[in-house]
Amino acid sequence: MRMTSQNIIDLKDVSVTFEGKIALSSLSLSIKKGERVAIIGPSGAGKSTLLNVLSMTIPITSGQLLVNDQSSSFYRDRKIRAKQIGLIRQQFDLVNSLPVIHNVLAGKLAEWTLFKSILSLLIPQEKEVAKEALKRVGLEDKLYMQTRFLSGGEQQRVALARLLVQKPEIILADEPVASLDPARAEDVLSILTDLVQEEEQTLITSLHSVDYAKKFFTRVIGLRNGTIAFDLPLSQLSEGHLHELYVLKETT
Repeated sequence: MRMTSQNIIDLKDVSVTFEGKIALSSLSLSIKKGERVAIIGPSGAGKSTLLNVLSMTIPITSGQLLVNDQSSSFYRDRKIRAKQIGLIRQQFDLVNSLPVIHNVLAGKLAEWTLFKSILSLLIPQEKEVAKEALKRVGLEDKLYMQTRFLSGGEQQRVALARLLVQKPEIILADEPVASLDPARAEDVLSILTDLVQEEEQTLITSLHSVDYAKKFFTRVIGLRNGTIAFDLPLSQLSEGHLHELYVLKETT
């Protein structure tokens, strides 16, 4: 895919404080359209906080966030935000009591009217859209299965199908495979990274696994104590960078 020089995300001196504790400190970075970025770092480094800032689910204490040159205030409308940003989490965020098709079509809720959304619970609307999305993640035969009967890997693929239906420009994935075994984790990451390349989307993912970051992403950002330890293309990432990121600091 041909990259453009345009930044889709700009963070400028962003800090986030919770009850006096600094979660992110004067953090600045830019992400171009089409990039696949992995955010790594030890527990408590601020990875999830950064993803929550980018998804606009928590406010910043100071600094500025721009998405497509628009400030976060422009995205207060849920419909506008849903066209720009899609979110996938470790917990899948599915309604287990509903059939798969309804969870997939949830990606349309910000676009549909309230009447159409309610009607779809009785008679699924745009069924062919859901079927095509499930086909692309290898679950076309699970359309009407109760979601709770799926495996963890299958449920995360349903969440991917929901994103395909939503069609955001940016996908934020917060530890999307942390609850899966290695084989299913690689399967989900392979599907996710293939889909974003096909759809020419931007992907930003927080990960515990350095190996997954190396295998599936082109740029790696290391966070430690709410600050950027390094921000490198994968080709420049060294064992020295990783050692410095994860080594336990002695206290005096």
